[in-house]
Amino acid sequence: MDITTVLFYLFSAVLLGSSFMVITARSTVHAVLFLILAFFTAACIWMLLKAEFLAIALVLVYIGAVMVLFLFVVMMLDINSTGVREGFWKHLPLGGLVGAVIALEMAAVLMGGFRLSSAPELSAAEMQLGNTKMLGIAIYSQYLYPLEIAALLLLVAIIAAIALTLRSRKDARTQKPSEQVKVKKGDRLRIIKVAPTVEAIEPDATAAGEPGVVKP
Repeated sequence: MDITTVLFYLFSAVLLGSSFMVITARSTVHAVLFLILAFFTAACIWMLLKAEFLAIALVLVYIGAVMVLFLFVVMMLDINSTGVREGFWKHLPLGGLVGAVIALEMAAVLMGGFRLSSAPELSAAEMQLGNTKMLGIAIYSQYLYPLEIAALLLLVAIIAAIALTLRSRKDARTQKPSEQVKVKKGDRLRIIKVAPTVEAIEPDATAAGEPGVVKP
């Protein structure tokens, strides 16, 4: 057993442990930190598999941007997870059953790719292209339609998220651009005259040498 195999099993064990802690941690901040550890360990495994582009993309995009955003949101919202965790053990068998079915389906789909005895041989021209360029050629040639379907699903998800935020609520304040365009000057500004409520005080006639105050 070489050092690459030892590191693979070590990183895999850390990845499985951190993934389990994500769903079992009592604190949401700790769950986010364990998720960051899981992503970083997955990036290390991709580096061992010579998928440098995917490893760097995972670190820069997910750990450097998405997970930092999640961490700030969780810390600012101060979510109380006590109510969310009610009934966890009650629904655990059903959740475990659903997870097992999903794992079996993924295994049935991916087992064909795990039956390779050795890695496919690459030509000299393909080796000169580099990992990133070969990945781009494969995505935009062999996997173009799955890429378009994934982009369409992401577009639908963005539209759904915007639609959920625009739902009418009592505590939400919304703007109507059509009414703002039709507004006139008289609707926004009105000049009124207000009579003085306090009259000017007359000067004391006996006070000598003091300037008098003229009543308006």
